[in-house]
Amino acid sequence: MDPLKRKEYDELMEPLELELVAMARWAKATDARICVLFEGRDTAGKGGAIRAVSERLNPRQCRIAALSKPTEAEQSQWYFQRYVPHLPSAGEIVLFDRSWYNRAGVEKVMGFASDAQVENFLKQVPQFEKQLVDDGILLFKYWLTTDQEQQEERLKERLEDPLKRWKLSPIDLAAREKYQAYTDAREAMLAATHTDHAPWTLVDFNDQKRGRLTLVRDLLDRLPDTRIDPPPLHFPDLGQAPLKETYGALKPIADYPIDEN
Repeated sequence: MDPLKRKEYDELMEPLELELVAMARWAKATDARICVLFEGRDTAGKGGAIRAVSERLNPRQCRIAALSKPTEAEQSQWYFQRYVPHLPSAGEIVLFDRSWYNRAGVEKVMGFASDAQVENFLKQVPQFEKQLVDDGILLFKYWLTTDQEQQEERLKERLEDPLKRWKLSPIDLAAREKYQAYTDAREAMLAATHTDHAPWTLVDFNDQKRGRLTLVRDLLDRLPDTRIDPPPLHFPDLGQAPLKETYGALKPIADYPIDEN
Protein backbone atom coordinates (compact mmCIF):
# COMPACT_ATOMS: atom_id res chain seq x y z
CA MET A 1 0.00 0.00 0.00
CA ASP A 2 1.45 3.36 -1.04
CA PRO A 3 2.03 6.00 1.67
CA LEU A 4 -0.84 8.42 2.05
CA LYS A 5 -0.30 11.81 0.36
CA ARG A 6 -0.58 15.00 2.40
CA LYS A 7 -3.56 16.37 0.48
CA GLU A 8 -5.53 13.16 0.86
CA TYR A 9 -4.60 12.97 4.53
CA ASP A 10 -5.82 16.52 5.19
CA GLU A 11 -9.12 15.80 3.43
CA LEU A 12 -9.67 12.66 5.49
CA MET A 13 -8.62 14.30 8.75
CA GLU A 14 -10.94 17.31 8.47
CA PRO A 15 -14.20 15.49 9.36
CA LEU A 16 -12.39 13.67 12.17
CA GLU A 17 -11.28 17.01 13.60
CA LEU A 18 -14.92 18.11 13.70
CA GLU A 19 -15.73 14.95 15.65
CA LEU A 20 -12.82 15.58 18.02
CA VAL A 21 -14.15 19.06 18.73
CA ALA A 22 -17.56 17.50 19.39
CA MET A 23 -15.88 15.00 21.71
CA ALA A 24 -14.32 17.82 23.72
CA ARG A 25 -17.66 19.63 23.92
CA TRP A 26 -19.31 16.42 25.13
CA ALA A 27 -16.59 15.83 27.73
CA LYS A 28 -17.06 19.32 29.13
CA ALA A 29 -20.85 19.02 29.19
CA THR A 30 -20.85 15.61 30.88
CA ASP A 31 -17.77 16.01 33.13
CA ALA A 32 -16.19 13.02 31.40
CA ARG A 33 -12.55 12.24 32.13
CA ILE A 34 -10.65 10.94 29.11
CA CYS A 35 -7.12 9.54 29.41
CA VAL A 36 -5.22 8.31 26.35
CA LEU A 37 -1.82 6.60 26.52
CA PHE A 38 0.50 6.74 23.49
CA GLU A 39 3.26 4.14 23.58
CA GLY A 40 5.64 2.73 20.98
CA ARG A 41 9.22 2.61 19.84
CA ASP A 42 11.31 5.73 19.31
CA THR A 43 10.27 7.41 16.03
CA ALA A 44 6.98 5.48 15.93
CA GLY A 45 5.04 8.74 15.59
CA LYS A 46 3.64 9.38 19.05
CA GLY A 47 4.10 13.16 18.81
CA GLY A 48 2.31 13.39 15.48
CA ALA A 49 -0.55 11.21 16.72
CA ILE A 50 -0.93 13.37 19.82
CA ARG A 51 -1.00 16.51 17.67
CA ALA A 52 -3.65 14.92 15.45
CA VAL A 53 -5.90 14.55 18.49
CA SER A 54 -5.10 17.82 20.24
CA GLU A 55 -4.42 20.33 17.47
CA ARG A 56 -7.99 21.70 17.21
CA LEU A 57 -8.84 21.42 20.90
CA ASN A 58 -8.62 23.97 23.69
CA PRO A 59 -5.24 23.40 25.41
CA ARG A 60 -6.84 24.34 28.72
CA GLN A 61 -9.09 21.32 28.36
CA CYS A 62 -6.85 18.92 26.44
CA ARG A 63 -3.50 18.54 28.19
CA ILE A 64 -0.39 16.67 27.09
CA ALA A 65 1.54 14.87 29.82
CA ALA A 66 5.14 14.20 28.81
CA LEU A 67 7.09 13.52 31.97
CA SER A 68 10.85 13.89 32.06
CA LYS A 69 13.34 11.62 33.82
CA PRO A 70 12.25 11.06 37.45
CA THR A 71 14.01 13.08 40.11
CA GLU A 72 15.84 11.45 42.99
CA ALA A 73 12.80 12.04 45.22
CA GLU A 74 10.44 10.55 42.62
CA GLN A 75 12.64 7.48 42.32
CA SER A 76 11.95 6.76 46.00
CA GLN A 77 8.16 7.09 45.62
CA TRP A 78 5.54 4.50 44.78
CA TYR A 79 6.12 4.08 41.05
CA PHE A 80 2.69 5.35 39.93
CA GLN A 81 2.76 8.34 42.29
CA ARG A 82 4.22 10.89 39.89
CA TYR A 83 1.68 10.03 37.21
CA VAL A 84 -1.42 10.44 39.38
CA PRO A 85 -1.38 14.28 39.49
CA HIS A 86 -1.54 14.34 35.68
CA LEU A 87 -4.74 12.29 35.44
CA PRO A 88 -7.78 14.15 34.05
CA SER A 89 -10.25 16.07 36.15
CA ALA A 90 -13.90 16.48 35.19
CA GLY A 91 -14.27 17.58 31.57
CA GLU A 92 -10.58 17.12 30.79
CA ILE A 93 -8.71 15.10 28.16
CA VAL A 94 -5.14 14.06 28.99
CA LEU A 95 -2.83 12.59 26.37
CA PHE A 96 0.21 10.78 27.81
CA ASP A 97 3.28 10.97 25.58
CA ARG A 98 4.66 7.81 27.13
CA SER A 99 3.22 6.84 30.46
CA TRP A 100 3.72 4.53 33.42
CA TYR A 101 4.54 1.86 30.85
CA ASN A 102 8.07 3.26 30.66
CA ARG A 103 8.90 0.71 33.32
CA ALA A 104 7.94 -2.23 31.10
CA GLY A 105 9.69 -0.77 28.05
CA VAL A 106 12.72 1.50 28.06
CA GLU A 107 13.49 1.01 31.77
CA LYS A 108 13.48 -2.76 31.39
CA VAL A 109 15.39 -2.94 28.10
CA MET A 110 18.00 -0.32 28.98
CA GLY A 111 18.55 -1.66 32.49
CA PHE A 112 17.13 1.34 34.37
CA ALA A 113 14.84 -0.94 36.40
CA SER A 114 15.61 -4.29 37.99
CA ASP A 115 13.82 -7.50 37.06
CA ALA A 116 12.06 -7.39 40.43
CA GLN A 117 10.84 -3.83 39.81
CA VAL A 118 9.51 -4.75 36.37
CA GLU A 119 7.81 -7.87 37.70
CA ASN A 120 6.19 -5.87 40.51
CA PHE A 121 5.02 -3.25 38.02
CA LEU A 122 3.38 -5.84 35.77
CA LYS A 123 1.52 -7.24 38.78
CA GLN A 124 0.35 -3.83 40.01
CA VAL A 125 -0.62 -2.08 36.79
CA PRO A 126 -3.84 -4.05 36.09
CA GLN A 127 -5.01 -3.22 39.61
CA PHE A 128 -4.01 0.43 39.23
CA GLU A 129 -5.88 0.74 35.94
CA LYS A 130 -8.91 -1.08 37.35
CA GLN A 131 -9.14 1.59 40.02
CA LEU A 132 -8.99 4.34 37.39
CA VAL A 133 -11.68 2.73 35.25
CA ASP A 134 -13.91 1.90 38.22
CA ASP A 135 -13.72 5.55 39.25
CA GLY A 136 -15.10 6.55 35.86
CA ILE A 137 -11.99 7.48 33.86
CA LEU A 138 -12.25 6.55 30.19
CA LEU A 139 -8.85 4.93 29.59
CA PHE A 140 -7.45 4.18 26.13
CA LYS A 141 -4.06 2.51 25.58
CA TYR A 142 -2.43 2.66 22.14
CA TRP A 143 0.80 1.03 21.00
CA LEU A 144 2.17 2.42 17.72
CA THR A 145 3.94 -0.32 15.76
CA THR A 146 6.93 0.33 13.47
CA ASP A 147 9.19 -2.00 11.50
CA GLN A 148 12.93 -1.67 12.06
CA GLU A 149 13.50 -0.44 8.51
CA GLN A 150 11.16 2.48 9.10
CA GLN A 151 12.73 3.19 12.46
CA GLU A 152 16.19 3.34 10.90
CA GLU A 153 15.01 5.75 8.18
CA ARG A 154 13.42 8.06 10.72
CA LEU A 155 16.43 8.03 13.04
CA LYS A 156 18.67 8.90 10.10
CA GLU A 157 16.32 11.72 9.11
CA ARG A 158 16.54 13.14 12.63
CA LEU A 159 20.31 12.94 12.50
CA GLU A 160 20.52 14.81 9.20
CA ASP A 161 17.79 17.43 9.78
CA PRO A 162 18.93 20.26 12.12
CA LEU A 163 15.28 21.01 12.92
CA LYS A 164 14.75 17.44 14.15
CA ARG A 165 18.16 16.82 15.67
CA TRP A 166 16.85 17.64 19.16
CA LYS A 167 14.62 14.55 18.97
CA LEU A 168 17.65 12.26 18.84
CA SER A 169 19.17 11.18 22.15
CA PRO A 170 21.90 8.72 23.16
CA ILE A 171 19.14 6.42 24.40
CA ASP A 172 17.56 6.45 20.93
CA LEU A 173 20.86 5.45 19.34
CA ALA A 174 21.50 2.71 21.89
CA ALA A 175 18.00 1.34 21.28
CA ARG A 176 18.85 0.66 17.61
CA GLU A 177 20.64 -2.51 18.62
CA LYS A 178 17.83 -3.64 20.92
CA TYR A 179 14.92 -3.85 18.48
CA GLN A 180 14.18 -7.49 19.34
CA ALA A 181 14.61 -6.83 23.05
CA TYR A 182 11.95 -4.12 22.82
CA THR A 183 9.70 -6.57 20.98
CA ASP A 184 10.14 -9.17 23.71
CA ALA A 185 9.49 -6.58 26.43
CA ARG A 186 6.36 -5.38 24.65
CA GLU A 187 4.99 -8.90 24.30
CA ALA A 188 5.53 -9.58 28.01
CA MET A 189 3.84 -6.27 28.82
CA LEU A 190 0.83 -7.01 26.62
CA ALA A 191 0.43 -10.49 28.08
CA ALA A 192 0.31 -9.06 31.62
CA THR A 193 -1.65 -5.83 31.05
CA HIS A 194 -4.09 -6.42 28.18
CA THR A 195 -7.23 -6.70 30.30
CA ASP A 196 -10.98 -6.50 29.74
CA HIS A 197 -11.19 -3.26 31.70
CA ALA A 198 -8.10 -1.66 30.07
CA PRO A 199 -7.29 -3.35 26.75
CA TRP A 200 -4.43 -2.43 24.44
CA THR A 201 -4.94 -1.37 20.82
CA LEU A 202 -2.04 -1.80 18.38
CA VAL A 203 -1.95 0.56 15.38
CA ASP A 204 0.31 0.19 12.33
CA PHE A 205 2.41 3.37 12.09
CA ASN A 206 4.73 2.39 9.25
CA ASP A 207 2.67 4.97 7.34
CA GLN A 208 2.29 7.64 10.00
CA LYS A 209 -0.49 9.58 8.26
CA ARG A 210 -2.59 6.46 7.80
CA GLY A 211 -1.79 5.47 11.37
CA ARG A 212 -3.05 8.79 12.76
CA LEU A 213 -6.31 8.45 10.87
CA THR A 214 -6.75 4.89 12.12
CA LEU A 215 -6.03 5.81 15.73
CA VAL A 216 -8.32 8.85 15.80
CA ARG A 217 -11.15 6.92 14.13
CA ASP A 218 -10.80 4.10 16.67
CA LEU A 219 -10.77 6.52 19.60
CA LEU A 220 -13.91 8.29 18.42
CA ASP A 221 -15.72 5.03 17.70
CA ARG A 222 -15.09 3.74 21.21
CA LEU A 223 -16.53 6.79 22.94
CA PRO A 224 -20.24 7.15 23.75
CA ASP A 225 -22.41 9.26 21.44
CA THR A 226 -20.75 12.68 21.71
CA ARG A 227 -23.21 14.63 19.57
CA ILE A 228 -24.06 17.75 21.56
CA ASP A 229 -24.99 20.89 19.67
CA PRO A 230 -22.93 23.94 20.65
CA PRO A 231 -24.90 26.55 22.60
CA PRO A 232 -26.31 29.35 20.42
CA LEU A 233 -24.39 32.62 20.51
CA HIS A 234 -25.90 35.97 19.58
CA PHE A 235 -23.52 38.01 17.40
CA PRO A 236 -25.13 41.45 16.97
CA ASP A 237 -23.88 44.10 14.58
CA LEU A 238 -21.54 46.65 16.16
CA GLY A 239 -23.77 49.48 15.02
CA GLN A 240 -20.77 51.53 13.94
CA ALA A 241 -17.74 51.34 11.67
CA PRO A 242 -14.99 49.10 13.08
CA LEU A 243 -12.19 51.02 14.79
CA LYS A 244 -8.57 50.84 13.72
CA GLU A 245 -5.86 50.06 16.23
CA THR A 246 -4.15 53.15 17.70
CA TYR A 247 -0.84 53.38 19.55
CA GLY A 248 0.27 55.66 22.35
CA ALA A 249 3.47 54.96 24.28
CA LEU A 250 4.75 52.17 22.04
CA LYS A 251 4.35 51.10 18.42
CA PRO A 252 4.60 47.62 16.85
CA ILE A 253 7.89 46.63 15.26
CA ALA A 254 8.17 46.77 11.49
CA ASP A 255 6.79 43.92 9.39
CA TYR A 256 9.16 41.12 8.46
CA PRO A 257 10.92 42.12 5.22
CA ILE A 258 9.84 40.04 2.23
CA ASP A 259 11.53 40.20 -1.13
CA GLU A 260 8.67 40.15 -3.64
CA ASN A 261 10.92 40.08 -6.72
